[in-house]
Amino acid sequence: MALSNYERMIKLADEVFASKDDPDQIDVNEDIIEELLHIHPATVSEYDNGKGPIAWVILIPTTIKLMNQFIQCEISEKQLFELTKKEKIFDTIYLCSAMVLEEYRKKGIAKNLVLKAIKMIREHHSIEALFVWSFSKEGDLGAETISTITSIPLYKRKNDYSR
Repeated sequence: MALSNYERMIKLADEVFASKDDPDQIDVNEDIIEELLHIHPATVSEYDNGKGPIAWVILIPTTIKLMNQFIQCEISEKQLFELTKKEKIFDTIYLCSAMVLEEYRKKGIAKNLVLKAIKMIREHHSIEALFVWSFSKEGDLGAETISTITSIPLYKRKNDYSR
């Protein structure tokens, strides 16, 4: 029997991020999603084609101080998340993850989800920067496109895509 869209999305997340094997990454589950939504309702987005999710996006508004610590590898992604939960005023957004099932890629689905989420976050916070820890060349290109469209500078944590 073929996997459902939801099962395929879970499998894709495991393949791309391997977060279960990396204690420094956020291992997204229902509790983490609830905490993200508490930070801001636009942190988690999905696109459902009527047969289940085909795209998921997670953005985390945080502070430039924490962004700089993360980019310089002074704190882990998990620490970034934990420290962010204590903040109330945000001036940057971590483009945490964007995943789209293969047959739906290059249609602008993730881009539109991210742009909508950034717009919602900017209604409440003055965002001066975006940052990313990309796990693929496509992730880098997507983050650069978002930066260009929003005119918000993009900063990157180095990654060699070897995960």
